[in-house]
Amino acid sequence: MTVTLHVCTTCKAAEAVADGEPLLGARLHAALLAGEVPEGLRIVGVACLSACNSGAAVALSAPGRWSYVYGRLTEADAPDILLGAAAYLDAPDGIVPWRARPVIFRKQSLARIPPLEPSNV
Repeated sequence: MTVTLHVCTTCKAAEAVADGEPLLGARLHAALLAGEVPEGLRIVGVACLSACNSGAAVALSAPGRWSYVYGRLTEADAPDILLGAAAYLDAPDGIVPWRARPVIFRKQSLARIPPLEPSNV
């Protein structure tokens, strides 16, 4: 099953950005794509996750699983985000045991959204 990691590429997290410089969210997106992406993870840039006060933000989702939105992230967090996504890939319902989550996923969760349909797992 494919898991999607949406990355808000327009997040700036109140960061002053000069014209032509990449925004924080775009830098995070690039860092994630440059990292060791687990098999089965699809990384997709999106224009906005509506978490502007908590940017940069990402969302993890898959059919039949709980979805999560995480914020207050930077490109330095890319390795931990990818580790968290790998743990999510291994969780049939999307609920990763607390201690198996990277610290940023424990402390920087903005929302947990139930699956649209029950899992067949």
